[in-house]
Amino acid sequence: MVDRYRISRRRSFFEGLSLTLIFVLINVITFFLFTLLISLAKIPIDAIAIKPSNILQGKYLWTFITSMFMHGGFFHLFANMLSLFFIGGLVEKILGQRRYFWFYMVSGLFASLLFVLSSLIFTSDLNMYAVGASGALFGLVGLLVLLTPNLPVFIMFIPIPVKMKYAGPGILIVLWLISIAGNVPIGNTAHLGGLLVGLIYGFYLKNKFPNKIRRISNYFR
Repeated sequence: MVDRYRISRRRSFFEGLSLTLIFVLINVITFFLFTLLISLAKIPIDAIAIKPSNILQGKYLWTFITSMFMHGGFFHLFANMLSLFFIGGLVEKILGQRRYFWFYMVSGLFASLLFVLSSLIFTSDLNMYAVGASGALFGLVGLLVLLTPNLPVFIMFIPIPVKMKYAGPGILIVLWLISIAGNVPIGNTAHLGGLLVGLIYGFYLKNKFPNKIRRISNYFR
């Protein structure tokens, strides 16, 4: 009876944790872990970051996962985790933990897949690397664009809130312009891939649960 009671309490404890917080902690821990492995253990970046030439040769396929939990620097990590903490918490409440988990992972995986395919089709450089949670994050953004279009959100360096239906695509366009004008290596196709997954899933939910989604949307009018 004691062992069963302890198991039950343990399950209740983990079920009560925020999955968004778990994602944030995993990202922070893996960032420092991967950084140490690269700098001290001399693990090649190819084993962590996704690289189109590797994937097309059938090598380092696990980087579809590891690249989602690695970042290009502390500011990259901070910006993504701050966004995930606020946006992810809302999406988690809307979807529930199980759907939220799979949606987050699928968004990130499809973002990486589109990055690889677009590198093959539109560029001649297959040796670019991509890391970060941005693909999965844009999946969350795309979902909220459809489910909560009038949700006011704050974007960095903009002191007033912007409605999600404008903020979502707006961020994507601004990042694209920055990467072109400043020749900055930003994973725009990965961002687009995540956003597309979010929009598709949002469209599916709106048609499957119209009354529930309408109530959620009306809450943020």
